[in-house]
Amino acid sequence: MQARIKNPAAIFPTVYPAIQQILAAVHEGGVPETTLHLVHHRASQINGCSFCVVGGLPGAKKAGLTDEQLHAVTAWRDAPGFTEAERAALELAEAVTRLNDRSDPVPDTVWDAAAEHYDEKQLATIVLYVGLTNLFNRVNVATRQVAGPTW
Repeated sequence: MQARIKNPAAIFPTVYPAIQQILAAVHEGGVPETTLHLVHHRASQINGCSFCVVGGLPGAKKAGLTDEQLHAVTAWRDAPGFTEAERAALELAEAVTRLNDRSDPVPDTVWDAAAEHYDEKQLATIVLYVGLTNLFNRVNVATRQVAGPTW
């Protein structure tokens, strides 16, 4: 696969620093790094963004996620190795990513389950991080950004 164009953030020099600023702020929201990597990984899987799935692996592993956890993210509901808080964040991430899959895109049951584990700032962190991930996914998929190393 070959990219259609350079990454759009590289075309507009002010975009990348602005995104980095948002990311830095979100990383100060009190949500464990491992959880942020899990929701990024899951949203990227749903959106078929190989650039983000592959590109996120080194950071996820550095943050402490295991290969087993990363492989099992697609089956997080039934797979061992996830805390209840991580499961709630993953469910919220899926709902926020799949907005058109149901009449109530983020049902109260999903929100309330996450709110049992995260305070308002942490919930805002997860929602913003998933939103940014969806932005990255859409940009990378639309422009066919090439994933990391080839196997």
